[in-house]
Amino acid sequence: MSLSVDTGTEKVRLDFPAEAVARLTISNPPKRNALDHEILDAITATVPRLDSGIEVRCLLVTGEDPVFSAGYDIGGIPAESFEQDAEALVAHPFTAALDAIEEFPWPTVAALNGHCLGGALEMAVTCDLRIAAPQAKLGMPPAKLGLIYGHTGLIRFIRTIGLPRTRELFFTGDMLPAARADEIGLVNRLTTGSGEDFANEAVELAAGIAANAPLSMRGNKQAICTITENPVLSEEQVKELVELRESCFTSADFLEGITAFGEKRRPNWTGR
Repeated sequence: MSLSVDTGTEKVRLDFPAEAVARLTISNPPKRNALDHEILDAITATVPRLDSGIEVRCLLVTGEDPVFSAGYDIGGIPAESFEQDAEALVAHPFTAALDAIEEFPWPTVAALNGHCLGGALEMAVTCDLRIAAPQAKLGMPPAKLGLIYGHTGLIRFIRTIGLPRTRELFFTGDMLPAARADEIGLVNRLTTGSGEDFANEAVELAAGIAANAPLSMRGNKQAICTITENPVLSEEQVKELVELRESCFTSADFLEGITAFGEKRRPNWTGR
């Protein structure tokens, strides 16, 4: 991997554990990987810079063991400035970081190696897929904190697990074991391994995704985003989606994919 990107902080590590896979690791152990300004700003700055040709075709987001993240880092805000500072944290750097992840044009995977709470769970839901270790617990505690959650976050959860489960998650504030999260579709895959075994399984999933046709992955993600963000598609949007699909038929990658399938070999993708 020739791509060189500096996150600007030790609290967010970047490495490339497999071909075309970039991994961001949130590392704030003293605060259980809580999301502070430094971490959120680093994610906002780093993720867009990973979209360089087809060098990175899957982004993996995880946390320093033993937790994914405890959510917003609001515990250290002084009482005299709590209202202003808490709103500023949630309103700007958090939104910008999630937007960066959501707008990344390639598939994104959240690897939930441990507890994932509050804003960190929304970050995970912002990713296209979620893989969870058996010891992970997922929860949304706003009801236990006196917090009314932002509408954009609620929309993300409703799109992911539906209205009834979103109500359950936010009204009870209960922590969900990984198995229950898997049962309601909050995670896509539940693993049996933990620690290094889980990390390897997460990389294996991301590598498998990254090995697929670049035009297909990018195009399908674009189409899915357009459909989910627009319950009723305009004529122009339908036209654009049809043109997007038709564009693949004249691509070198489509021909290569069909040829490789017939020859029973691994395709050599070019992204064209």
